[in-house]
Amino acid sequence: MFNLNKKKMESLGDEMKYPLLPLRDVVVFPNMVVPLFVGRDKSIKALEYAMSHEKEVFLSAQRDAKVDNPTPKDIYTLGTMGVVLQLLRLPDGTVKSLIEGKERARIESFEPHADFFMVTVTKSLEKHESDEESLALMRAVIESFEEYAKLNEKIGKELAGTIAAIEDPARMADTIAAQLTLKVKDKQEILQVENLNRRLETIFDKLRNEINILRLETRLKKRVKKQMEKTQKDYYLNEQMRAIQKEMGTKDDFKAELIELEKRIRRKRLSKEAHSRVWQEFKKLKLMSPMSAEATVVRNYIDWILSLPWDERTKDKIDINEAAKILDEDHYGLTKPKERILEYLAVQGLTKKLKGPILCLVGPPGVGKTSIAKSVARATGRNFVRLSLGGVRDEAEIRGHRRTYIGALPGKIIQYLRKAKSTNPVFCLDEVDKMSTDFRGDPSAALLEVLDPEQNVAFNDHYLDLDYDLSEVLFITTANTLHNIPLPLQDRMEIIRLPGYTEIEKLNIAKQFLVKKQMELNGLSDVKMAFSDKAILTIIRNYTREAGVRNLEREISSICRKLAREVLAKGKDIRISVTGNSIHKYLGVQKFRYGVTEELDQIGVTTGLAWTDVGGELLQTEVAIMPGKGKLVLTGKLGEVMQESAQAALSYVRSRGRRLRLPEKFYENIDIHIHVPEGAIPKDGPSAGIAIATSIVSALTRKPIRHDIAMTGEITLRGRVLPIGGLKEKILAAHRGLVNKVLIPEENKKDIEEIPKRILKRVELALVGHMDDVLKESLVIKEGEELFAQEAECEPICLEPRRETEKPVSDEVTAH
Repeated sequence: MFNLNKKKMESLGDEMKYPLLPLRDVVVFPNMVVPLFVGRDKSIKALEYAMSHEKEVFLSAQRDAKVDNPTPKDIYTLGTMGVVLQLLRLPDGTVKSLIEGKERARIESFEPHADFFMVTVTKSLEKHESDEESLALMRAVIESFEEYAKLNEKIGKELAGTIAAIEDPARMADTIAAQLTLKVKDKQEILQVENLNRRLETIFDKLRNEINILRLETRLKKRVKKQMEKTQKDYYLNEQMRAIQKEMGTKDDFKAELIELEKRIRRKRLSKEAHSRVWQEFKKLKLMSPMSAEATVVRNYIDWILSLPWDERTKDKIDINEAAKILDEDHYGLTKPKERILEYLAVQGLTKKLKGPILCLVGPPGVGKTSIAKSVARATGRNFVRLSLGGVRDEAEIRGHRRTYIGALPGKIIQYLRKAKSTNPVFCLDEVDKMSTDFRGDPSAALLEVLDPEQNVAFNDHYLDLDYDLSEVLFITTANTLHNIPLPLQDRMEIIRLPGYTEIEKLNIAKQFLVKKQMELNGLSDVKMAFSDKAILTIIRNYTREAGVRNLEREISSICRKLAREVLAKGKDIRISVTGNSIHKYLGVQKFRYGVTEELDQIGVTTGLAWTDVGGELLQTEVAIMPGKGKLVLTGKLGEVMQESAQAALSYVRSRGRRLRLPEKFYENIDIHIHVPEGAIPKDGPSAGIAIATSIVSALTRKPIRHDIAMTGEITLRGRVLPIGGLKEKILAAHRGLVNKVLIPEENKKDIEEIPKRILKRVELALVGHMDDVLKESLVIKEGEELFAQEAECEPICLEPRRETEKPVSDEVTAH
């Protein structure tokens, strides 16, 4: 060990003189401790000089490692200042040194010295600030290095964790660069980059290149190894088969198969009944001839029993907050299904044992019924299987065929449980309302046992003829309508209705999910592109008419494809903004129109509200009075219920004739024509009753109806207003159609909670209990006039026939 007296280095202002140690095939980075074996005399003397002074030495790599006596031209000018930590002379005359790199430095000049290179060096002052770019680059480099460490067996797992803990980006960059298996030229390139962000970018590029090379090496090794193993294995097995078959005949194959089957039976955990049955069948199989057809049937039966998950189950995630987060990530809205799943998890966490719930999600197509079932599986940590029941008409599809039939198999329930590989999966029975019945049986009746929590603990498949426990399975069924599902089956399920997305919910879904998804699928992730809210609303209102978002996604995808073509022509640097005015350019002529209220008060024209599978709609109701014989004409493709509502509305008006100042037997000399526009669209339901009655009264009394009022409610003969359904969707349609006030039945007061508060701020809701209240709110009455006659008045006013000079009733409008 050297023990030399220390002396001060020579200093020239900011420049310092240091001994130079030329390096072969190695580049030393700052903060790197490296052992070096030194054999050249000049290099040994340089180290001895450093030890006798401040222990500092300048380290720089040679351009060509083969040169024994390098000149200044053979040495890179940028290197690393180092400190000699240890020096040890070995028996063969060489010296082992331990040197720690400190900082980058540059050679300014070579000073004359007889024994070794002495150089004047300027130290590099690295200044950097942690900005967003450097932080992003750090993360990218650390992630790439972790991937590199997994692929490179020479790098320990601990090193990746140590590097990830380094907060100084410069130190982290140099530490990673030192660990890479690069050529000296490439490492020197990294060392010479003084700008921190550029250095991180260079390291990231090198890392990605090394990762690709390592992946290719791994694939090549696996391929070669697999080919060699397969060739050797095939040869060995073929030779053994030939020898065994020659000596003992083919029967030993069957014996070997029986031995393997017996091992499987002993390893498998089965129920008591299944365990007894499988050993019974195995004993029968051993007595059979391997060539008999019965042996094949028994062997398949045993295989099915052994392949089912009798005691295998996944562990439920009981973290309610995490489950809620996953459900919200995948779906916007759908509050009720989410709450029910979280309630199930909460009870499961407290009781540790709970029968799986059987949920039935009912709603129009495209609202996310099937996809939320997948999200439930992800949130609970369970396996997921989906069975589509659309078009299933054979009971055996559910419960299987008996083994006596040729080619018999278990039913779909058992088949999909084998696919799930656990006894507690999330099992989605899709389109449960699309099953049909024929001479082969009723599959919905077979589902009664499957979906009954009290019976499915011992579900018996015809093929297996064993009791199988389905109580831990979380069944989620989906349907578009309930009326196609038999009542006994409905009784066994918990019905959760998904009414379809409102316009606001569709807007949020498009912004949060659909636009991002389609941009990524169409290669527009790196393009500066934005959809405005008005653009999305234009697509929703004028190019789609649905309860879900499938067509909305298709239209957004269509726009993205056209934009992809535009980007390819003009380059990725262009900025694209899709606005409401530009939608016509991409999607063409509007496909649908959405209702907007009238601009003027009109006689006989009322704005009603309708609910459809695709949301709420404004529904105009028109009434015209003409000379006739008391005939009631109904047009607009009205259903039976709506026709009866019109008749009830007319009966109410006739019964209130005196009160409304109408002449006696006014209806005998006139015909009343009730029409609901958009005649090609079928309409039905009782909720238009008060709208029809209001239009009739307006046409008879010649009083206009306020254009900014809409109404919905069923009418009785006595004028009572009964509750209706779909209130939320109807109010949203009224808001969209610029309606200021909506008349709703008093008994619908409880449903107001479901309506968004920001809608209620813009649309006034008036609760009405009787038709008289509706008329007072909706008809325009001049000052000094009264709609209803006083009870003391006996003679009603006469309804005079219209003169030739008068305008038609339908043309009379009054500004409000």
